[in-house]
Amino acid sequence: MLYRASMPPSVPRLVLYDFPAKTGLPGWGSFSPFVMEVERALKLAKLPFEHEYVNMLKLKELNPVGQLPVLRVGDELIPDSTRILHRIEALAPGSMSGGLTGPALDEVWLWEEFGDTALYPFPLTTRWADDRGWPVPKKHFFGALPPVVRDIIGNMVRKKTIQALKGRDFLRGGLDACYDRMGRVLDHLEGRAPETGFWLGSRATAADLGLFGHLHALRMPMTPVGVELVASRKRLSRYLDRVDAVTA
Repeated sequence: MLYRASMPPSVPRLVLYDFPAKTGLPGWGSFSPFVMEVERALKLAKLPFEHEYVNMLKLKELNPVGQLPVLRVGDELIPDSTRILHRIEALAPGSMSGGLTGPALDEVWLWEEFGDTALYPFPLTTRWADDRGWPVPKKHFFGALPPVVRDIIGNMVRKKTIQALKGRDFLRGGLDACYDRMGRVLDHLEGRAPETGFWLGSRATAADLGLFGHLHALRMPMTPVGVELVASRKRLSRYLDRVDAVTA
């Protein structure tokens, strides 16, 4: 898929690599919060790019650690969403920083990192650990496999994902305790969310993208539990809608 924008010819060819499963939902270009963060960053920066879906057997050819997103910039492959956003800022100065400098710019990247580390387990939990959300990855990630293989591989990956969440001390106390913790964090974000504009001012920055990628993934319509968690926070929801509109 090609996203077009008007840019000088000096900008190299950009290719955003994504997991092969497609959401089929307008506004959710990827199941991955990290890929969605980069996709929206490229659109905010008005950089033309191609969105390609990766054969998972060839993933390590793009990134030796086997993770996405990866952004191709000409002949250069850049892994990791934070590194990619810094590269986008270099290609389109001011697009990720919002023109901020000094301590304000440091805060931009602190909030982006907060999104990537503190919020990432939220959509993972609603999709992989909660039986109500499990049909989503089961269908979209493993649905093309033969039934017996689908169940074996799907359950194996699900178990591994849940163990990783426990290893991060996110699910150690069980699902109910996890949702309590998620609720507290969302309440704090609700209290901090601006009534107008964006997280750190009148222009969207990498801070907004880091928060939006994971919170917007949480409110994907396929997972009603996550949708309700965000929708009940009205000010936070209005803020996310503003980020959605400016990065669409």
